[in-house]
Amino acid sequence: MAIAKQTGTALRRGWTTGACATAATKSALAALIDGSFLDPVTITLPGQQQPAFTLTRQDQGPGWAAASITKDAGDDPDVTHGAIIEARVQRKSSPGVTFHAGEGIGIVTKAGLPIAIGEPSITPVPRSLMTAVVAERLDLSREGLDLTLSIPGGAALAEKTWNGRLGIVGGLSILGTTGIVLPYSCAAWIHSIHRGIDVARAEGLGHVAAATGHQSEQGIQQLYSLPNHALLDMGDFAGALMKYLRAHPLPHLTLAGGLGKLSKLAQGQGDLHSARSQVDLDFLRALSGQALAGATSAAQALTLSPAPNHLVTTVANAARQEAERRLGPGIGVDVQIFDRGGAHLGGTALQNPDLQNPDLQNPGSQNS
Repeated sequence: MAIAKQTGTALRRGWTTGACATAATKSALAALIDGSFLDPVTITLPGQQQPAFTLTRQDQGPGWAAASITKDAGDDPDVTHGAIIEARVQRKSSPGVTFHAGEGIGIVTKAGLPIAIGEPSITPVPRSLMTAVVAERLDLSREGLDLTLSIPGGAALAEKTWNGRLGIVGGLSILGTTGIVLPYSCAAWIHSIHRGIDVARAEGLGHVAAATGHQSEQGIQQLYSLPNHALLDMGDFAGALMKYLRAHPLPHLTLAGGLGKLSKLAQGQGDLHSARSQVDLDFLRALSGQALAGATSAAQALTLSPAPNHLVTTVANAARQEAERRLGPGIGVDVQIFDRGGAHLGGTALQNPDLQNPDLQNPGSQNS
């Protein structure tokens, strides 16, 4: 679809493969039921945004329909920018939605991912979005739909990603938690981090939280009851955030994220992006004193760990020590670790005695 360029130096946001697949599904289902495709087709994202997508292709035959959308990643250098996301729908006799992998969609072959082995690599939020648009038209307690997703050329594109190392074979994944691709610009993102710190200082806040992603941000806000302006969208730029905070201090910083990202910080990495740093499983083994036999990812290491709470705590403590080294004296730090669904796995105790909230003093009591 076409998205108008923003003026000035702002970068365009784009749409995830999950958002494109949901829009294609909605349009194809309309053709299957009503005989005509929705074009453009509007969907509702988790944040209640309602983007409209233009179809690239449409086709239908007896008992099936297919719609395709060309992914626009905005100004993000995404390998799937320009890829065609196709959804093909066909009724089935059993109730519910069954997802199938067409051309260019990977299959999960290893444990540790949020998708079962043997399933198409379509992550939970896109699955829920597509199921929701189907449920708008079908009673899924009585009716069923086979939904096949395809990305022509996806197998070749997947070679440029980490899918192979994660045990996703044969193609790409359908991804996304918000439906929106934020443009990956170091300068622009770091600039926004700086401005967030400036605002927090101007507001006289004593406690801010920096999260690596949407789920951990929601989790840490709920855990500590922080206002929105106390939340810093750190992304992968942990080092840049702490460098600026060292020169422009606040009383207390909470770092929130997944086990894998925060293990990179624990090892001394300031840039947590997968293109520039990788989860070191040997480091996790040495740090925790656990064998973690067979683990190929941080999530799988947690699943295989004989003492997962110990693994989480040791990573959190090591990440806190690295953060304290980077920040210097005068700034309290705690580190909290969340799973992919935003559930709190554990973390460190607060180091700042001025923060008296009892939940902050023992955040592990709110594990879920």
